Amino acid sequence: MDARTDPYPSTAAASSGGGLLIDATAPALDPATRLLGLSLLRRLVLAARRAGFQAVQVVAPDAGEAARLGRLVAGIPEAQVSSDTGRLASAATVVPADLLGEVGWLTALRTGSGDAADALRLTDATSLAAARVRLLKGLAKATDGFMSKHFARPISIAVSRRIVDWGVTPNQMTFVCMLIGLAAAPFFLADPGRLQVIGGLLFVAHSVLDGCDGELARLTFRESRFGGLFDFASDNAVHVVIFGCMGWGWYVAGGGLWPIALGISAVLGAGGSALAVYWLTLRRKPEGAAGSGPVYTSVAGPQRRSERLTRMLDNLSRRDFIYLVFVLSIFGKADWFLAVAGIGAPVFLLLVLVVSLRERLAAGRG
Repeated sequence: MDARTDPYPSTAAASSGGGLLIDATAPALDPATRLLGLSLLRRLVLAARRAGFQAVQVVAPDAGEAARLGRLVAGIPEAQVSSDTGRLASAATVVPADLLGEVGWLTALRTGSGDAADALRLTDATSLAAARVRLLKGLAKATDGFMSKHFARPISIAVSRRIVDWGVTPNQMTFVCMLIGLAAAPFFLADPGRLQVIGGLLFVAHSVLDGCDGELARLTFRESRFGGLFDFASDNAVHVVIFGCMGWGWYVAGGGLWPIALGISAVLGAGGSALAVYWLTLRRKPEGAAGSGPVYTSVAGPQRRSERLTRMLDNLSRRDFIYLVFVLSIFGKADWFLAVAGIGAPVFLLLVLVVSLRERLAAGRG
């Protein structure tokens, strides 16, 4: 059987915000089958809620099965399980329980721009493996920088694939990554050429594994505003502490007062930029109907993201610079990066403020 089929070709599109009925009377695979941290049924119900269905009703073949399936969807708002099979004939929007739960095709189904034909049918181990590949492939982000896309993301996805069934939460992963980044900072206090390379390796490990928290959140539908802000704040805290340690280490090594000045400049520029982006952009950003989507996506609001200056700042805000720090640390020259950051970070802050001023002026004229 083709894995990409519409077993309910007569299914009509649901009205905006309507309800969805899931037919679990004879699924090809047990709805309790685990796939990347969630049972198949829970993934389908969560995806439907994320897609905008106000209520989701699961129909089981009998009361005993209804009780079992009810435990799989426990805690999901407006999700219920019953054994009232008579509802299947009269419901406007019905999908089988053995379709892969994805927000894309469910949103299309709800809005009338598509149907269940775009879903992946889960019938056996082969289709389950295809579903795993499909979900993992979807974790990549369009905003990834060059090194993130070609180096960090493949590694972080491989890690997320293995730990998602361990019960690790996205916020726990963010905390672990922050500790790894902070652990890198003291090594930049060392004399050049000795221990800086360890700091560089830990800094890279922090950057690579930092992608796992968002991946875990997207895989298990745990995106939240708090989680996004925690990730944003922890990343910038690591940068600030490392820049400070670089400056002090360079000063202790006999670099005069310039390292202190550059360190202070880099710390104030990086910290100030983070506070500015939060206050001017993230603070006003709503969480969304279901907590979906990353909190930080750009230094500016949607109206200014297509501008050349905003695109340049967004590219500079990616974490690819961390790999340069590692390369320089191999040669004991991490302080060279501090020289760049000490000048570039304040300039970055100034340009963020310019973008925000333009945005406010445009809003005033509108």
